[in-house]
Parts: sequence; structure tokens; C-alpha cells
Amino acid sequence: MTTETKSTGKYAQVNGLNLYYETHGEGRPLILLHGGLMSSETFGPVLPALAQRHQVIAPDLQGHGRTADIDRPIDVRLMADDIAALIDHLGLEKPDLVGYSLGGGVALHTAAKYPARIRRLVAASANIRPDAIYPEMRVQQGQVGAAAAEFMKDTPMYQLYQRVAPRPEDFPKLLDKIGASMAKDFDFA
Repeated sequence: MTTETKSTGKYAQVNGLNLYYETHGEGRPLILLHGGLMSSETFGPVLPALAQRHQVIAPDLQGHGRTADIDRPIDVRLMADDIAALIDHLGLEKPDLVGYSLGGGVALHTAAKYPARIRRLVAASANIRPDAIYPEMRVQQGQVGAAAAEFMKDTPMYQLYQRVAPRPEDFPKLLDKIGASMAKDFDFA
């Protein structure tokens, strides 16, 4: 059974970013972080169930969804600072943090950098080091960039971006930034 949740979409000024977030329900705070080329809408199907017991906070990460990009790299470490600043902005006491893919990386970095501020962490499909990714996937990640924008026009990610982004014309720039981010060496372990 699916029920509607009351959503309050707002913006928080954090680290030079006009960060969009929605809140749903009441109770223990739970922050949901979406994957790359997605938005907080990703969690729409599970929000009603989660909002029955939690105050769910679902932000759109830098350059994603309703949060416009700014002049800095797409970097999970910087986005972790954004989430910590959002926690401060909202006055949350030790929220639980759930992240998927890119959001999982942001969640991992948030919990590592600010361990006293997070109660529980769930990271799904998050990269922790390059050798933990199939070599074929690393090759595909290296192909993400503005040149792929034309080929993505029929994808749900492109259509979402065109529907909700403050500057839909920035999609190729976002692809370039995500491609550059995925090309960096990292080792979270």
C-alpha cells in the first residue's frame, strides 16, 4: 500500500551552494543520499514507509536535481561537508545516513569525517577503492563526459535533469564533472 507524504521542499545555503532538500514525516532523522545523475525523487517509492517512523531528509546533491552546480569539482569529500552543514542548518542530532552509489560515497565520507555527528550509516553500491570495481566498469566510467549528453537524451536521468534542474542546459557540464570525479584515484579503505 502506498500513501502520500507531505513534502516540504526548501533550500539551505551551505558552503556556497543553494542545496535543495525535502523533509517528510516525523521522528528520528534519516538522511537519504541519491546516486549520480539522480535526485531525491529516487527515493519516492520508499518515502511513505520511511516517513511513518522517521523525519526523512532527502537533499539533491551538488549539480543534481534541484540543486544547481557551482564552480567547484564534483567531489564526495566536498559533498560530505555539504551534508554536515545541512545537519547543522537543520539542527539535527545524530541522524542516520543512507546513501546509494554516489550518495553512498558521500555518506561514507560524511561518517568518516564527522563520526560524532552520525548515528548509523548505510552505504549501498558505494565505491571504496579502484580495485573493488570491475575493470570493465572503470573503462565505462572513463567515458562519462559531455560528449555522451546527446546519447543520453532518451534516458530517465536526462529527462529528470531537464524537468527539475535550475539550469537544464548544464547537463553536459555535469557529465564532464562526474567523469572527472570518477577518473580520480581514490582509496577509502
